[in-house]
Amino acid sequence: MSEKRRFALALAAACGFVLAAAAGGALLVAADLADTQRAALADIVASRAPNIVVAAALVLAAIAIALRELWRRYVVAPEQLAQDARIMLVANHAHRAPQRGSAEIAALAGIFNDFADAHAALARDVDGKVRDANARIAQERNRLAALMSELAQSVVVCNYEGRILLYNARAMQLLRKPLAGAAGGKAHSLVGLGRSVFAIFDRNLIIHALDSVHERGRQGVRNPVATFVTSAPAGQLVRVQLAPVAGAASEGAEGGAAGFVLLLDDITRRIESGHRRDRLLQSLTQGTRASLANMRAAVETVVSFPDMDKPARDRFIGIVGEEARSLSTQLDRTATEFADALRTEWPLEEMRGADLIAAARRRIEAKLGLPTKLEEVDESLWLNVDSYSLMQGITYLAARLRDEFAVREVRFALAPALALAHLDLIWTGAPLGFETTMSWQTDAMEQGGEPCPLTLGEIVERHGAEIWYQIDKPAQREYFRIAIPITRPDEAPWSAMPTADSRPEFYDFDLFHQAGQTAELDNQSLAALSYTVFDTETTGLDPSGGDEIVSIGAVRIVNGRLLDHEVFEQLVDPLRPMSAEATAVTGIESAMLQGQPTLDRVLPAFGAFCAETVLVAHNAAFDLRFLHMKEQATGVRFSQPVLDTLLLSAVLHADLATHALEDIAERMGVNPMGRHTAVGDAIMTAEVFLRMLPLLAEKGIHTLGEARAASQKTWLARLTY
Repeated sequence: MSEKRRFALALAAACGFVLAAAAGGALLVAADLADTQRAALADIVASRAPNIVVAAALVLAAIAIALRELWRRYVVAPEQLAQDARIMLVANHAHRAPQRGSAEIAALAGIFNDFADAHAALARDVDGKVRDANARIAQERNRLAALMSELAQSVVVCNYEGRILLYNARAMQLLRKPLAGAAGGKAHSLVGLGRSVFAIFDRNLIIHALDSVHERGRQGVRNPVATFVTSAPAGQLVRVQLAPVAGAASEGAEGGAAGFVLLLDDITRRIESGHRRDRLLQSLTQGTRASLANMRAAVETVVSFPDMDKPARDRFIGIVGEEARSLSTQLDRTATEFADALRTEWPLEEMRGADLIAAARRRIEAKLGLPTKLEEVDESLWLNVDSYSLMQGITYLAARLRDEFAVREVRFALAPALALAHLDLIWTGAPLGFETTMSWQTDAMEQGGEPCPLTLGEIVERHGAEIWYQIDKPAQREYFRIAIPITRPDEAPWSAMPTADSRPEFYDFDLFHQAGQTAELDNQSLAALSYTVFDTETTGLDPSGGDEIVSIGAVRIVNGRLLDHEVFEQLVDPLRPMSAEATAVTGIESAMLQGQPTLDRVLPAFGAFCAETVLVAHNAAFDLRFLHMKEQATGVRFSQPVLDTLLLSAVLHADLATHALEDIAERMGVNPMGRHTAVGDAIMTAEVFLRMLPLLAEKGIHTLGEARAASQKTWLARLTY
């Protein structure tokens, strides 16, 4: 029996005892009276009965008020103080208990607040010492995060069951899946901590690669790896290199491997380049055969008939010249069209041509003291270059012009020419001879005492480029022109990724030791589960009356951490107008939803995002009603277990009158930012939920099944939509 019930029974017994004593006393007095006195008393009572009833009612009301005040002061106030103390201790150290109830309880609340202040001061001191002690570990973690975030190759590390425990920004970008119908080609990444890699790549393909690695390991091969080619979610061709992670193996794992590493390389452009080379060879073969045959026939005819008259000979010689010009034109056109396929295989980097020229100007002015200027430069051109060697070659040309021809200024220009970019080094002065320009391309390069192992010609060849010398007589100037194949930058620029100051953590090595999700989720600890915390915004509050979802936002919790970089956020075209009330609350207008994907396209992506996790929402019954009503139309079922922070708040604080999300956030010390946007509400709900977990543990609620059972016992669980 609870203390509250015992106190209530004690008060009731005390009141009953007082009433019984009063009734017994009245009976004893009446027993000692004579008959005449008893009759007189009865007459008095009968004549004053209404007054007696009113007096009795007033006495009972006074007793009830006194009992209610006693209940508030000595039952409710201590219980609320206990809840406040639990919040201060576990969830929100900044929370303080109001001084309410009796003077003794109010004084006790003040003492609790003093203890909380002392605890906070001690916690700050301990936190400072812990920060100092963990500085080196934090530095190593930051180095790892920086390495993973900036690494040029896509990396994904999984435990043996295929759960992702590390990935970098490149992998997140590569493994995105475009959302059909989304405005601006929006895509959602399928990679995330704790998520299954088998939702991205075919399970049998990875299992086969693992079997190959283990077999090679048993054969004594050191550092065995397996390589295969597959497609990414967006359709790119990806070469995957799989290597095992040594360590304590999970149950059922082979070869002592705790997991595996996937190194991903997008080879789509490389394959396309190979196809273009094939087309080039085919074009050259088919396109030159007829011209060569005509030239051969004409030459053989002239040789076979030495006495041929001059007009006929001139006609055959004209055929040779015409076919030679045609062949030359065709070769030039083919070389221009397939310029990017003619590049030498060499590790080159994508770079803006304007940036390359700026670097060359700085080098020439610093090392040679030679002034430089710009003419027309197309800022939009991107080149695939070895910037250092090409800059060396340009500086080498400038040095020889200065030393051998007394050139006192050079200029740069950059312009497109079909699939090529013409980079010009321009000067005025004496013309160069053909032998001079050819020797410069083959001589060893050296400027300022810096030798270069490559010649200018080799540098140009490395880039699949061409260089020639040309005179512009009308402008009275000369220039070297380098024709370099144009490339295009990465379609997803990395400037959009998080900066170093806000670099997310893309790893959680504790997942090495966690088993995968199973059907018996109810028996698992709340702290060990993965969650998708979500929220929806709608056109109104009546799902059965035709209101629709206009926005879905979600964030994931893995291993007790809020992964605020793994977010699902998507506007939805509801195919109906927004109500004025909904627009006032959410700020979403009908015009913002035009061109967005419809719900039948969004729900499959959202279902993939929250697969194999427990769903969490505030007032989840409302959001789930909208989702369940679309199951038949979309074929997407949300059958995962669900936890509701509204019900959990009622479990933790049954005596509090309000369980609105803002009020819970205030109690838990969560900053209520981004309210009434789907993803903003989802993040705030997630932070509230994480602070509820230790409070639930204090009440003996440790597993998912216990949390669900406790939620269903609250009166709020009877709400339906």
